[in-house]
Amino acid sequence: MLRLLFSLLLLLPFSVLASSQTTKKVAIVIDDIGYRHTDRAALMLPRQVAFAVLPHTPHGKELAQQAKQQQREIMLHVPMESIRGLNPGPGALTSAMSEQNLYATLQAQIDDIPYVIGINNHMGSRLTQLSQPMNWTMKFLKANDLFFLDSRTSKFSQAEYVAQQHGVPSLHRKLFLDNKLDESYIENQFNKLIRLSKRDGVAVAIAHPHPQTLQVLHRMLPTLAQHQVELVDISSLLQPGQEQLAQGDSTDRIAKTAKEKATE
Repeated sequence: MLRLLFSLLLLLPFSVLASSQTTKKVAIVIDDIGYRHTDRAALMLPRQVAFAVLPHTPHGKELAQQAKQQQREIMLHVPMESIRGLNPGPGALTSAMSEQNLYATLQAQIDDIPYVIGINNHMGSRLTQLSQPMNWTMKFLKANDLFFLDSRTSKFSQAEYVAQQHGVPSLHRKLFLDNKLDESYIENQFNKLIRLSKRDGVAVAIAHPHPQTLQVLHRMLPTLAQHQVELVDISSLLQPGQEQLAQGDSTDRIAKTAKEKATE
């Protein structure tokens, strides 16, 4: 008996260490792709970094095609109505639209940007709070086998909840990396992303193709391995067994995360 107890004690530190070294996962989405020729600099990022491409933009289709050649995942960055009355850009979804108009607008965006596997909202702090347009949006996504990533531009967003009601695979961003165009700030946000992934197992971040952001990502992404954190495709978080990722967060935690910046 004593020998057995001694053997178990020897094994205990190893099992604890093994548990602590379980690889965590992060996914990063680069928003606002399409307006600037310089957005192509984001093509130098690892292919696991997804692109969210704005429809009806000068370089959107071209960059989506180039990203697809890299086996990078493409999302549609859907312009939506904001609380502050900002202009979301061409093809925006608004609360004044009928169901048929909303469907037609989304279809035109899908037709414009090839290889789309999911969408996330560009701005949308007003529209994502409204159940009716969100119901119509999720019906469209369900019919087209697309997933939804809630950018969480409003802490009162109903989008993810409505997506779940319609059986649309969904996620939400845990943080924005570059609310401030300052490399020190972006580095701090990246380190926060690592901490969130260790706490929750997975974490989704949204960033933008700013030179400061790309510099930090090139510098910081190679450090993930030393933290036992893996950069993964956004779609891998929606595979069987992981589709409840977004649902596993409590409402309080989602609201807490959204307070970071919910203004667009």
